[in-house]
Amino acid sequence: MTDQPNSTPDRTAELEARIADLERRSPGAMMQSGRSGLEEAFWAVMHTVFPEEARKHLKTAGKEQLLAARVYLDKWIERLEEKEDGSSARTRPHEKIEIE
Repeated sequence: MTDQPNSTPDRTAELEARIADLERRSPGAMMQSGRSGLEEAFWAVMHTVFPEEARKHLKTAGKEQLLAARVYLDKWIERLEEKEDGSSARTRPHEKIEIE
């Protein structure tokens, strides 16, 4: 294999970029950034399998699910607070029935 003089700097830059990428994905670097190997593998699969547009839709769908969960939880918190106050709008008035 012979290198052509004008392609050597390009090849060197490419190799340096690949080395930097490998260093970023090393276990030590992942631990410093707070990511586990499993998390790195998950994101590698996501970026390999799903195109950018699909990832955007998945992210939006995930956000919508969290917003739905927030509404659900807020409603339950509201109900609990109403019960604590004793002013629940859902309670029916009691009627006294006399039995003979």
